[in-house]
Amino acid sequence: MKPLIPIVELQVYASGLDHAEGICQAPNQKIYVGGEGGQIYEIGDDRVPHVIANTGGFSLGLAADAHNRIYVCDHVKQCVWRMNEDCSLEIFSKGNSSRPMRVPNWGCFDNLGNYYVSDSGNWGECDGLIWKVTNGEAKEWNLESKNFPNGIALSADCKTLFVLESNPPALIAIPILNDGQAGERRIVAELPGTVPDGVAITDDGRFVIACYRPDAIYVVSQDGSVVLLAEDEQGTALAAPTNVAFIGPNLDKMIVPNLGRWHITQLQIEGIRGIPLHFPSRVEIGA
Repeated sequence: MKPLIPIVELQVYASGLDHAEGICQAPNQKIYVGGEGGQIYEIGDDRVPHVIANTGGFSLGLAADAHNRIYVCDHVKQCVWRMNEDCSLEIFSKGNSSRPMRVPNWGCFDNLGNYYVSDSGNWGECDGLIWKVTNGEAKEWNLESKNFPNGIALSADCKTLFVLESNPPALIAIPILNDGQAGERRIVAELPGTVPDGVAITDDGRFVIACYRPDAIYVVSQDGSVVLLAEDEQGTALAAPTNVAFIGPNLDKMIVPNLGRWHITQLQIEGIRGIPLHFPSRVEIGA
């Protein structure tokens, strides 16, 4: 399969990061990235990463709220942190009294301030789940997505949560019912020969998927068809790309952290734009 974007068109957006995985753009237009040593980096217009906080664990998925507070999944500390405006850290969620979080991996907000987060569980043991945090209370929202649930993304209308399951590899859809409960898990596309990690949704309803293995990024349509967007067989420009964030005023630029190296890759192709994310307020989050 020939990639849509030649490797020579992949650019370095920023460098000098410690094997980054999570990434997000906050309302202040700054980029936030997590490192394997627990670092939380802030990147401004100069594209230079600055460490502004450290969890002491391993920073995975990131999300932002309306006040530029950053929510950080940390599988070493087994919790989701909130980094406040002054860069102080507090625990946002550790699960609940009957079930603690084990491998919180990626989180996102809906338009009501609910925070969904994948808990991947143990590799190969099919013991993952999806949490939903509402007003500070974490509930086990979906137990059917158990095959190492990894990256997640909400549809534009917030009626469907899409989840990448890494083992076996598949993109699945979980309807969000009118009462807020989870509907029946449905497979959108199987992705044999890959270890999919992160997913972002385009404005025409497609999915951009970054893979830990191989060093590739795919585009998946609603009908399950798969197109290779970019690939690096040498693992230099793309090296275990883990997640995708759309940036720019038109959300038409993609930036991708590389867990296998020390930089963020930028790519762009006509006709692929992201959907706006939700940045809830303190009132909507409940804190």
